[in-house]
Amino acid sequence: MWQECKDLQDYIVGIRRDLHQIPELGFDLPETQSYICAELDRLGLSYRKNRGDSGIIGEIKGGRPGKTVLLRADIDGLPIKEDTGLPFTSRHEGNMHACGHDTHAAMLLGALRVLAAHKDELKGNVRFVFQTAEEISKGAQIAIKEGATESVDAVFGMHIGSILGGALPSGSLSVVSGCCMASFDRFVINVKGSGCHGSTPEKGIDPVTIAANIVLSLQEIVAREIAGTKPSVLTIGMINGGFAYNVIPSEVKIEGTIRALEEPVRRQLAKRIEEISKNIAAAFRGSVDFFMDWGAPPVINDKAMSALAASAAEKVLGGEHVKTSQDSPNMGGEDFAYYLAEKPGAFMFLSSADHAKCTDIPHHNPKFMVDEDVLYKGSAVFVSIIEDFLGC
Repeated sequence: MWQECKDLQDYIVGIRRDLHQIPELGFDLPETQSYICAELDRLGLSYRKNRGDSGIIGEIKGGRPGKTVLLRADIDGLPIKEDTGLPFTSRHEGNMHACGHDTHAAMLLGALRVLAAHKDELKGNVRFVFQTAEEISKGAQIAIKEGATESVDAVFGMHIGSILGGALPSGSLSVVSGCCMASFDRFVINVKGSGCHGSTPEKGIDPVTIAANIVLSLQEIVAREIAGTKPSVLTIGMINGGFAYNVIPSEVKIEGTIRALEEPVRRQLAKRIEEISKNIAAAFRGSVDFFMDWGAPPVINDKAMSALAASAAEKVLGGEHVKTSQDSPNMGGEDFAYYLAEKPGAFMFLSSADHAKCTDIPHHNPKFMVDEDVLYKGSAVFVSIIEDFLGC
């Protein structure tokens, strides 16, 4: 069945380009949902819309009894102004598919088109999920609450792009056993002082000074409190405060992210960020309101399912284009981790990094592009996995 995906390359690219023009954010993706549902209707597939967001869950019931396997695609975009110059650039000003979720949806639809045509041959069922809010790590939990993983025996997902730093040539795939991506969480530190005129700082409590000391001190957590053998990241991405050059403000807001490959390290980072921030603020007569926005845990692939996915991918891509080990941990995060916490499965990376085509630009970049030539390969890998898992 998977060989038929190559003939669908134009179909998959067309869907990808349509979706690329309508990126939407978070949970509410009405235009994206409507487009995907219309295509599912054309394919004659059964599905339902989620109650809690714009996600979609459906199922292809095979002609013979057997297991049920879930395939997932995320469909939300990012609040980034596109700067690719593509003829099918985003029509939603300030929003962009800068992480490849448009291709994920297109590749899954390509796979579903083939599987739907052969449903009578399937020995089991194929559950499919089009998931919202991956970029804020909330959509997977909603999909699971809506019943995505009920009576499912295995789960598989895929991410496109230059995630591995261009180490894999375009069209190659990586799937490793065990932890393949870090946890990712967001923290917010609201530093509170007392505003006054810049000429009389002694009359106030300066939250800018407090914030500066907090930012510098937080870097010591990874450097001096986490073992060097346990990879972790603490990054400050935003600092906001003040409204005039000669006025000390009353508040400064700090936002950042933490990444870890182990849950105890993840919890230690969060604990120490709060403790250090509050104690530094108190030392300077200020205070801190701390908020930890827990995202997703580490992505941990099942050993058997990783091996199955690798074997299925080798049929499509050739053994030389499938990598089953990683040289170093990937500190990016993915809320596919929640599916893997429920059921055995594997998360894969499909490279679209080609320097000559300018598709090795990092994710979340205004110029991010993908090598569209690989899209049918993603669909074919999904179909090959279904064939091998269900024993068709």
